[in-house]
Amino acid sequence: MKKRYNAFLLSLAMLICLFSGCGKTDAASGNTHVNQKVVLNEVAHSIFYAPMYVAIEEGYFKDAGIELELVTGFGADKTMTAVLSGEADIGFMGPETTVYAYNEGAADVVTNFAQITQRAGNFLIAREPMANFKWSDLKGKSVLGGRAGGMPQMVFEYVLKKNNLDPQTDLSINQNIDFGSTAAAFSGGQGDFTVEFEPSATALELEGAGHVVASLGVDSGYVPYTAFSAKESYIQENPEVIQAFTDALQKGMQYVNEHSSEEIASVIAPQFADTDEKTISTIVSRYKEQDSWKTDVIFSEEAFTLLLDILDESSQLTDRPEYEKLVDTAFAEKAAK
Repeated sequence: MKKRYNAFLLSLAMLICLFSGCGKTDAASGNTHVNQKVVLNEVAHSIFYAPMYVAIEEGYFKDAGIELELVTGFGADKTMTAVLSGEADIGFMGPETTVYAYNEGAADVVTNFAQITQRAGNFLIAREPMANFKWSDLKGKSVLGGRAGGMPQMVFEYVLKKNNLDPQTDLSINQNIDFGSTAAAFSGGQGDFTVEFEPSATALELEGAGHVVASLGVDSGYVPYTAFSAKESYIQENPEVIQAFTDALQKGMQYVNEHSSEEIASVIAPQFADTDEKTISTIVSRYKEQDSWKTDVIFSEEAFTLLLDILDESSQLTDRPEYEKLVDTAFAEKAAK
């Protein structure tokens, strides 16, 4: 009778675990393993996000039991909309959008739980080589910029102000072109300069339509440019999924910090089928040299404070939310151990 009772309890426990979606920990690695599909909406598809693509291509997400569906939102506003509407489980975007959503009174707070980039990932492109470029060279010129309130545009303005340029009066910034279409517009003759991510920046160079003259990542300094976030309700209902996801990201981060640009390029090449591997390697080297990626995925309070300062300086901040309201480091801290 006792054996039957014990067997019943064991079966019941297994059923509870199955239907509650609970995760289990890999004893050897200490990482959480789940069996769940996760829809991830990324703000853009760029080599700048190499640690995430390494995690995909090396099977780190799959090993953690995550069936990942990657969708490109083409803009942080669109990615945030996907997260808020439930179309995406996790968003990868500029964390400024989580501040906007919070200040606008979002009932289900979108919380940042991991960060992989610590510098801006875009570059200033000119029509001709400018070996001795100075930011003052933009005075009186037209530049294809980004969406008002978006991290690319705000960091651009931040750099301009650091160099004593007024974004409103010293130059003309075109912000009417959709994200992802500025390179084509520049190639077609619009603007004296454009601000581009990779691989678009290198593509313009290869076709002879433009030349990289400055890195916003170098000239802006360390900024929390992109982070992973999810609605608080999703995090509370799926902590094991968030932990497994963060563990996979940390492995991807470790890989890019321990391997050569050529090795990284070889791994992520399937993500960029239209870009040859040598070019991918060159771009990865450019990002590695300017220290674009963190060594862990922890979103620090210092980084969050800097984010709020940039928003404030760009007149985009209505209130300064507390760090603990919008950042949860528990998963990243566990993954980094």
